[in-house]
Amino acid sequence: MADREAFLARVRAAQPAHEPLPDVPLFEAPAGDLRERFSAALKLMGGGELEARNPEDVRALILRRFGDEARIASATPEVEGTREIDAATSPASLEDVDVGVVRARFGVAETGSLWLSEREYVVNALGYLVQHLVVLLDPAQLVAGLQDAYRRDDFRAARYAALVTGPSATADIEGVLIQGAQGVRSLTVVWLPVP
Repeated sequence: MADREAFLARVRAAQPAHEPLPDVPLFEAPAGDLRERFSAALKLMGGGELEARNPEDVRALILRRFGDEARIASATPEVEGTREIDAATSPASLEDVDVGVVRARFGVAETGSLWLSEREYVVNALGYLVQHLVVLLDPAQLVAGLQDAYRRDDFRAARYAALVTGPSATADIEGVLIQGAQGVRSLTVVWLPVP
């Protein structure tokens, strides 16, 4: 039996020659208003949307929808939470949070998806352990399709990125759809320009 280094050397020696990646053409995006397309796709995937004039409106919307006792963890300085979070926050400590608030870097009209990375979440579990996710989105930060998202510098610079589209959902063979089965029970986009 060969030792580890000899084995790895054989694997490295057997690698195929480097081939440059092909150029991927940009395909023509469907016509229509990006926000309308985004909203239709988001609704199809079970997400909702609201409009806000300022961060105070967002906080009021959250309290009106989820109640004054809602435990809120906000990863954006625009909306004050009831629970402080930072990069050192234990992910497990978010298991009892009712509402997570983040600001998406951009949205994808083709799929109704929101682009979120480690910078937006601050604590990765914020997007998965909380009951309800409220995502602030600047209407000016929409791209037409996934091909446009993949070409953005922030997409390539992130350690990881998640394209989030609606709440968690699963369906069985009989077509019964259950939302919130493995993750957030609701996802609400709040249209709010970046200050």
